[in-house]
Amino acid sequence: MEIKQYFKILVKRLWMILTLPIVAGMVAFYVSVFIMQPVYEANTTLYVINRNSNAQQIGASYNDIMVGQMLVKDYRELVKSRTVTGIVIDELKLEGITEVKLASKISVNLKNDTRILEIKVQDPNREAARRIADKTAEVFIRKAIQLMKVENVDVVDKAQLPVTPVKPKPLTNIAIAMLLGLFTAVGTVFLMEYLDDSLKTVEDVEQKLGLTVLGTIPVMDIK
Repeated sequence: MEIKQYFKILVKRLWMILTLPIVAGMVAFYVSVFIMQPVYEANTTLYVINRNSNAQQIGASYNDIMVGQMLVKDYRELVKSRTVTGIVIDELKLEGITEVKLASKISVNLKNDTRILEIKVQDPNREAARRIADKTAEVFIRKAIQLMKVENVDVVDKAQLPVTPVKPKPLTNIAIAMLLGLFTAVGTVFLMEYLDDSLKTVEDVEQKLGLTVLGTIPVMDIK
């Protein structure tokens, strides 16, 4: 099939190619704005000093940073452990939430290749996100000094009340939905053309049946 024929197929069902992405975008907009629950994110940052690092050293050496990057997995496991999340639930008196569910709301990372540990919490309630982030950091400090034998943990920034939600992202959802709608429409158009065995033109007869057309009968509009 030549490029010209592909173009004709697309033009023939152009209405479908235009309509489906628009409909998909409208559905994505409605779901993102009116159905999906907004999720807020609050974060607190900590500075962790390990006993193996030189507390008197100004700045973080390459080795310190590498050690911190390796220890972040340990920090992440401790922050999301039942030991920490259970205490957070008890002290904040959170109802209807388990340790596993709370752990799924928390993420832990090193900030910009430094020894600054960032704890992020996502929750539909922005005040709850802030309170959980601060309380998680507080409990982590106690347990890190006790269990991991770190030298000291200091709070760099406490969590602030988030203003705008991080989820959903309507524009991103709409763009993805319209793109998927476009791909679906194009695929459907070519599938319909492939499954259509009817003969409509002289070219169809020659290509599908391998016969030479000797003549055609025009359609006459008799009034």
